[in-house]
Amino acid sequence: MDLGLKGKVALVAAASKGLGKAVAWELAHEGCRVAICARGEAELRATANQIAGATSAEVLPVPCDVTQPAEIEHLVRAVVGRWRRVDVLVNNAGGPPTGPFEGFDDAAWQAALELNLLSAMRLCRAVLPGMRERGWGRIVNITSVMVKQPGPGFALSTAARAGLVGLAKTLAADYAPYGITVNNVCPGYTLTDRVRQLAQVRAEREGKTEAEILAGFEAQIPAGRLGQPEELAALVAFLASERAAYITGTTIQVDGGYTKGLL
Repeated sequence: MDLGLKGKVALVAAASKGLGKAVAWELAHEGCRVAICARGEAELRATANQIAGATSAEVLPVPCDVTQPAEIEHLVRAVVGRWRRVDVLVNNAGGPPTGPFEGFDDAAWQAALELNLLSAMRLCRAVLPGMRERGWGRIVNITSVMVKQPGPGFALSTAARAGLVGLAKTLAADYAPYGITVNNVCPGYTLTDRVRQLAQVRAEREGKTEAEILAGFEAQIPAGRLGQPEELAALVAFLASERAAYITGTTIQVDGGYTKGLL
C-alpha cells in the first residue's frame, strides 16, 4: 500500500530509542525526511545514523529536552530551517514516576504535566500554523493504554495523558477544515525500556524477579505476549498518511486486547 508519505517532513519526539525510534524508522522507510529529538545527543546521533543507513532517508538529529519551551522552539526552527516545513508531528515522551497518589507533591505533578501534556501542546502550537497555511498536516500523539484503562499507581501519567487526549479531540475539530488530522495511539505493555523499568520497580517492591513481573503482564494480555515497538509504529505511519485523511479525533489502543472497555 502506498501511504503517500514520500517526501513529507516528519518530526518525531523522544526518538533515540523505544517507540519513538520505531516510529521514526517506519516513517523513514515510507519515504519521509525525518527529524528526531531526544536529550542524549550521542545516542540520538547514533540512532539517526542507523535509520539513515538502513532506509537511505534524510534524518536530522536535534538534541532537545521537550520539557523546556526554548528548546522546543529551537527544535522546530532547526527542522523548518532545513526542510522549510513540518508535515507530520509525532508527539512522544517518556513517562513520569509511578507510585501512590499521596507520594506526589506539586512539583511532581508539574513535572508530569510539562513532560506529557505541555510539551505536546507547545509542539502542536509551533507546527500548526504552517500546516494550516499549506492545507495538510498530521499530528499523532503517543499516549498510553492507561487513558482508556487506568491502573493503580499511574495517577501522574493517566491525568497528564488524558489531558492530551482532550486537547487532541479539540484540535481535531478545530483544524479538520484545513486538511489536518489529530489522533492518539495508546501503547499497551510493549517491550521497551519504560516497561522494563516499570517491571524492575515493581519487582523490587514485591520481592520478585523482573522476569516474573513481565510474565504477569503477559498473563493479562489476551494475545499472550508483550507488543513490539514496530507494531505501534505501523499504526502511526498509517495515521500519518494520505490514506488516513478521514480519520481524526480518535484514540486507538495497540495492546493485544488488554483494554476491556467498549470504547
